[in-house]
Amino acid sequence: MHFNPYGGLAAELAARLVNAPPDENLTALLEEAGYTPIGPMSCRQAAELRHWTGRLDAVFRAPGVDAINALLAETTSRPYISTHDGRAPHLHYAAESAPIDERVKAYTAAGLAELYCAAPGRIGRCGRADCPRVFIDTSRNGRRRFCSERCANRVNVARHRARAARGAA
Repeated sequence: MHFNPYGGLAAELAARLVNAPPDENLTALLEEAGYTPIGPMSCRQAAELRHWTGRLDAVFRAPGVDAINALLAETTSRPYISTHDGRAPHLHYAAESAPIDERVKAYTAAGLAELYCAAPGRIGRCGRADCPRVFIDTSRNGRRRFCSERCANRVNVARHRARAARGAA
């Protein structure tokens, strides 16, 4: 499924932030996600993004209008149209001169909001009971239940073994 940049890439960045280990290099994570920070990230900004990650995680646990509106209210969002780097006109939700943590917060909140409005069921948490990972469902039919094939296989193998054990008893 194709999403606009805020509903897709920004929401996927939100999932990456939530799934990142606590010691993850956030600048590297942002760059790998295609979000190039302007300038270095301070320790305070990294700490703020780690706090923000907890707020994002709450939305993946229970996506809803109130939760996403609360995220949007916490940002310094001021939408405007940008045409930088030869790209087609697109929305930015924070000034390019804003600190990196403020820009990422506005970007991810707007991405989750856009995705929720277009397809609320595509904001997901892994269906394997002991897996804390989250995901954005980009599957064609929108029925993804697991963060990865590995988790899906583990659940399916466990179900198969449980059925086989019941059949043998």
